[in-house]
Amino acid sequence: MLYELIAVVRPGNLNHVKEIARVAGQQILASNGVIRGMKNWGQFDLPRPTTKHQTQHRQGHYFVMQFDASVKAQQDVRRFLSLDPRMIRFSVIKIGDKLGGINGAIEEVDGEIPWNSGTQVRNPFTDPRTTRTGPLR
Repeated sequence: MLYELIAVVRPGNLNHVKEIARVAGQQILASNGVIRGMKNWGQFDLPRPTTKHQTQHRQGHYFVMQFDASVKAQQDVRRFLSLDPRMIRFSVIKIGDKLGGINGAIEEVDGEIPWNSGTQVRNPFTDPRTTRTGPLR
């Protein structure tokens, strides 16, 4: 299965970012997975202050990795990242499960994500055109 990992590491030491990416990559390779791409996005402000391991963070060092691996290997990477105190946040997204279905979905990890492809998505909580039903207020 093809996955994409977006990780945010505590800022300040690039060696920590390299080591986390290296260990995650070694876990994938040890389980006969394939790393398709890795990109260091650098250090950015977080969207909002985040508390992790009793420390509040306002900035983070981002990196992205695309990899093919089994479900168990992906779970092992998630477990490693969740236990590492240098991690602020991470997300593993399944891009596809069959090679024929994902050939068009594989993109170069070039540091840009097309967040908005031109279609507008309505937020049901803020859009006045959306009607709410039920007891939720």
